[in-house]
Formats: sequence, structure tokens, C-alpha cells
Amino acid sequence: MPEWTGKTRGGVAGYKTFVFLLKYFGISSAYFILRFVVLYFLIFAPQAAKSSFYFFNKQLKFSALKSSKYVARTFYKLGQILIDKVAFLSGFNNKYTFDFDGEEHLRKMAENTGGVLIGAHAGSWEIAGHLLKRLDTKINIVMFADEHEKIQDFLSDMYKDRNASFIVINKDDYSHLFQISEALKNKEMVAIHGDRYLPGSNTLSKMFFNEEAKFPTGPFLVPLKFDVPVSFVTAMKETSKHYHFHASAPKKFRVPKNPSDRVGLVNLMLEDYIKNLENILLKYPDQWFNFYDFWESTD
Repeated sequence: MPEWTGKTRGGVAGYKTFVFLLKYFGISSAYFILRFVVLYFLIFAPQAAKSSFYFFNKQLKFSALKSSKYVARTFYKLGQILIDKVAFLSGFNNKYTFDFDGEEHLRKMAENTGGVLIGAHAGSWEIAGHLLKRLDTKINIVMFADEHEKIQDFLSDMYKDRNASFIVINKDDYSHLFQISEALKNKEMVAIHGDRYLPGSNTLSKMFFNEEAKFPTGPFLVPLKFDVPVSFVTAMKETSKHYHFHASAPKKFRVPKNPSDRVGLVNLMLEDYIKNLENILLKYPDQWFNFYDFWESTD
């Protein structure tokens, strides 16, 4: 079964192209050109289209026709969010409006202990991170090293004036754990995805919609290991220039002395995460951006 390889499709040229379009022609023109890009990917990225179709047809039980329409909508929505992300980081954020649900919870976390924010490849992770600057605390964004280094360099350059930094997970060492530990000791926020893993990672299989899927245990062990609260966050696109930020009420779990007993707490935390993610995706079905065989039974 094909798995996520740790690399994100696309390159720095695409980001710079959108920056040029935004600077000289505006957001609407970039959205218009995006229609042709979507057509290209529908033709030349069949595996991504197939995986997206599976989500709509098998998990959400859409008809074949409706599923096909939603595949195109998903590709277009992802492109819009990419444009929005570049717009945010390039200083065009005053063109957008936002709703914030749960911000008060995160403010308490920031003022007291810091904590872990677990997101997913749904909506815009980067825009969620950008909006978190309202908390007036440092945000540490955890990334896989195998993701395109040029994209990391480009985004790092655009984030340099913001209260954010990147923690990179390398396969060959555990230096990221020391960085996470240091961040949490300083009562900062650590943001990480909870829906992807690399081959060889520890996982748990859980029902996700109608079939079992594997989820990494690592992100859910972090708040237990460092004894800090955890919240699940997303930033979903509702209209062309409006986003809705969601943050669940943070939970802090009593950490057992025996490390082997932590598995039960990880299970509980993961079940909460999945329930939260399912509710978000039922409301925003065209913002699920895992374009690979996510479910264990996918052909």
C-alpha cells in the first residue's frame, strides 16, 4: 500500500510565482490562474485524485458523481489556501477576516504552562500558525526533515520577522526532542501534525470514519512526556477571504509513573483527536489534504 513518503509536492518556484501574482495582480487573479493548475493536477496526479475520491466515495458515502466533483473542489481549495498562505506571509493578511473559537483556552495555556497544539492536514496549518501570533508567545512548528528543503528555507525566510521557529525531525537522531523539551520548559507552544507518519514509526490503528487507519503515537506522547496540556487546532477556509480558527479546550492528563501505562492515555487522546477531526471534516469535506492511501484497506 503506498504511504506518505515525507515529501510535499510542489517547489519554491510555485511559491515565488504566487508572490509575484499577488504583488502585481492581486489575489483574485491568482485564484483565476489556479483553475488551470487544478486541471493539470487532475490529469497528471492520478494517485492523488484516486485517494481523494476514495475519501469522498468510501468514507463520506458520496455518489461517484458527487465524489468526482469534490475531488476537483478539493484540489482548487488546496490551491486557494496555498495562495492565501503566501498572501499572509507577504503582508496581504489585511485582505482577510477571521472567526476564532477557543482562543481564550490557548491564551490561558500561553500565560501559564505553554503546551502542545496538534493539527492535521485539513484547512491551513500555516495560517493557523500565523493566527496564533495573537497569543503573544513563541510558536515552535515541528516539521519532517524530508519535506522539501527549499520550501522550508523559503518559509523560514518569510517567518523570520514573526514569533515562530521550526523544529525539524531527523530520522537519524533525537535532537528534536531536546528542542521540544527546551521550548516547553520556556512555556512556549509546540505545534505538530497528528495525522502523518514515516515508515517505521510507532502507530496505533483506530476507526476513522468507516475504516481503520494508522495514526502516529509520537505527537500524542509529547504532552504526556513533558506534562503539559494539549489542544487540537485547525484553521478552515469558509469563503474566499474568510477563515475560521478552531481550538479545542485543552486537556492535561495525569501522567502515570510507569511508561507502559501511557499507552492507554495515548489511546484516549487519539480518540478525542479523531472525533474532533471527523467533526471538522464533516463540515469542511473539501479540505482534507492527505493525497495518499490513508486507510489500511485502500487498494
